Amino acid sequence: MSRVPPRFHPVPFAYHQELELEIDSLSNLGKGVGRHEDWVVFVSHALPGELVKARIFRNNASYSEADLVEVIRPSPDRVEPACKLFGECGGCQYQNLDYSAQLEWKRGQVSELLRRMAGIEFPVSPVIPSPVTYGYRSKITPHFQKPDKGRIGPIGFLIEGRRQQVLDVPSCPIASESINRKLENLRREVRANARAYKKGATLLLRDSVDGRVRTDPTEMAEEKVGDLVFSFHAGEFFQNNPHILPAFTGHVREEALGDGGVTHLVDAYCGSGLFCLTAASAFTEAVGIEISESSVDWARRNAEQNGIRNCRFQQGDASAIFAGVTFPPNHTAVIIDPPRKGSSPEFLGQLTGFGPRRIVYVSCDPATQIRDLEHLKKDYAITRIQPFDLFPQTRHLECVVTLERK
Repeated sequence: MSRVPPRFHPVPFAYHQELELEIDSLSNLGKGVGRHEDWVVFVSHALPGELVKARIFRNNASYSEADLVEVIRPSPDRVEPACKLFGECGGCQYQNLDYSAQLEWKRGQVSELLRRMAGIEFPVSPVIPSPVTYGYRSKITPHFQKPDKGRIGPIGFLIEGRRQQVLDVPSCPIASESINRKLENLRREVRANARAYKKGATLLLRDSVDGRVRTDPTEMAEEKVGDLVFSFHAGEFFQNNPHILPAFTGHVREEALGDGGVTHLVDAYCGSGLFCLTAASAFTEAVGIEISESSVDWARRNAEQNGIRNCRFQQGDASAIFAGVTFPPNHTAVIIDPPRKGSSPEFLGQLTGFGPRRIVYVSCDPATQIRDLEHLKKDYAITRIQPFDLFPQTRHLECVVTLERK
């Protein structure tokens, strides 16, 4: 009999109680959603339309969580995962789901969030697929826990459904071939130097266009997007599916430009300049704003090395992001690509106060993006919602929402 965890809450189900469930849908965390007498149960790796046997491992206030024990009646969209660790590793949620079905579920989840969180009924465009669905990631960050008696245990990612346990991952099929080759060597080096680690650590493997994988976060890496080359610190943020970036940045550029009347561009979370520089040729003048001084330095360097003269970069003050921007608002588009937590009310207030003609909102978390749309919808109307699948085999996606000033 399984040992019951000390904090397990035994209502409404006993620990490891098994249930037969019809799976109705997928949650935005990529889990199958079933119901037992109107009580919601989330089942990892179960797919809509399936009848499954599930084993309870956690009861929460309004739902329970369960492991998949058996698929009694499979979905026609179920496929064989490419990774033998799928189901144990928490990195991927959809390797067992046909790729076209992944895209359709992701689109539906954006529509559902719009309705439920913001009361917005607006057609969501079909998700733009990634040209590469495995071997696409240009960065991974495996980790390990504190060495035990001079030995390092698993090096990899968190086990599915667990909050601290690390699963040993010798290779990752969604990472690039060059990263997987380097990972094998890096794991060997780390274990050989186990006594140098007094606590756990996170490793970095970042591809660069010169073919050499960076493992030092302070080292320079480069990525090519169309005809442009971007340089940045290997440990800093840069989109990590290079295969879809030309289409992704091209869409952002065209949405910012619109059907005429916009001549100036502001990129308000510009980082090392990805959107600002890939769009600059379509505008009379562009400015990128970033709170991080280091990112501003990289953006300026990237503009110079790519010969882009109509784009400048400035470090922004959180309390006055648009100070120094003298562009005419009625002829200006603003691109925003905030971190996963979304934009602050203070920033959104400054944005609507500046009053650009068009806003192109890029987000890796549709839930926080839709929360922010609630703030913007008084002054701006949505004209297009376009998701992009930068993260095949996972629950994650990027969503681009275009808004016009009313």
